[in-house]
Amino acid sequence: MVLENFDTLLNKYADLIVNKGIAVGEDDYVLINADIEQAPLVRLVVKNAYQSGAKKVIVNWSDDIITRVNYEGQDVETLTDIPQYKVDEAHDLLDKRAKRIALRSSNPNALKGVDPKKISESQLASSQALEKVRNATQANVVSWLVCAGAGEEWAKLVFPELETTEEQVDALWDQIFKTTRVYEENPVEAWDAHEATLNEKADFLNAEQFDQLHYTGPGTDFTLGLLKNHVWESAGSVNENGEVFIANMPTEEVFTAPDFRRAEGTITSSKPLSYGGTVIDGMTFNFKDGEVVEVSAEQGEETLKALINDNKGSKSLGEVALVPHKSPISQSGIIFYNTLFDENASNHLALGQAYATSVQGGAKMDRDQLEDAGLNRSNVHVDFMVGNGEMNIDGIKEDGTVVPIFRNGEWAF
Repeated sequence: MVLENFDTLLNKYADLIVNKGIAVGEDDYVLINADIEQAPLVRLVVKNAYQSGAKKVIVNWSDDIITRVNYEGQDVETLTDIPQYKVDEAHDLLDKRAKRIALRSSNPNALKGVDPKKISESQLASSQALEKVRNATQANVVSWLVCAGAGEEWAKLVFPELETTEEQVDALWDQIFKTTRVYEENPVEAWDAHEATLNEKADFLNAEQFDQLHYTGPGTDFTLGLLKNHVWESAGSVNENGEVFIANMPTEEVFTAPDFRRAEGTITSSKPLSYGGTVIDGMTFNFKDGEVVEVSAEQGEETLKALINDNKGSKSLGEVALVPHKSPISQSGIIFYNTLFDENASNHLALGQAYATSVQGGAKMDRDQLEDAGLNRSNVHVDFMVGNGEMNIDGIKEDGTVVPIFRNGEWAF
């Protein structure tokens, strides 16, 4: 297939990213982290940002091949040495309240076969060095957006049945444009309507203030505690200046933070997870007293165990998100091997850090206050997918009242 009007569609996508995703305004700083394969889209985003009033746009490039060569060529000591100038730059951009775009297109298997210890320790070092920025982002101090562009190696994995690389990349772009509503005549208006729909679900859940969620389904019997005064959020988020932004494009979820101290039972993954350049599949988690006590995977188990055992807070949960099984991404029948897409096809949970905004007043709390309130503090945040067409979820109130939330994978209200 060859996408018609590709240049027009790419321009619409760049406009959507800038003007709806992070809502660039006068004198804003903008930071873009992108794979080098996405240079054509990044150039359009940069141009659009300046047209929308940006003061300065900074672009940081990455390349899967160079990343792998660095992992193979450097020892752990070198990989974990984070230069102070990088920390200083990150803090300077945070002080300037730079709006952040992460444009992802990496090969999910880019680091397959690389020593998991090197990956986990270097990621841990980077996370610790940039903790201030990570915490500020997750508290919505600044506007941020995770979105995607079609990369060749990623497209080959998603569409192996297509004969040529060009067809595979076009097919992936087609799905990106569909799921981000770029094909709509006015994508921004389409996103406004989508936000309103998700907000209705979040408003209901916020009014109910359930004490627990109980999941049942194939390989799953799992109970998860919720925080007092927890907040369910949806597509739109608000930064400290009161500006609305979209953290994920696409998104089909409503989400909050669980009480990291209260998780019991067994839950089984429903889709693969790409983490640390490795695909992990067939995961089963057993929880007791809020922590993973046993975990297994049919593929990538060593990487999964390194994630859980080598990072602070990664044995407990930091996010619970609800997505109907009949969401557009789920109904496509495509496994994207990319969390941004696969999590929006399925109910999911996240190991690690909770978003501060998931509890009332959380954006103003310090680390200890957040932990006391039941929000997990960690140096990682890794989503894994658990939803399917047979899953039921009940909300349980403090008085024991049970309210159906999901039946057979769909909203029950």
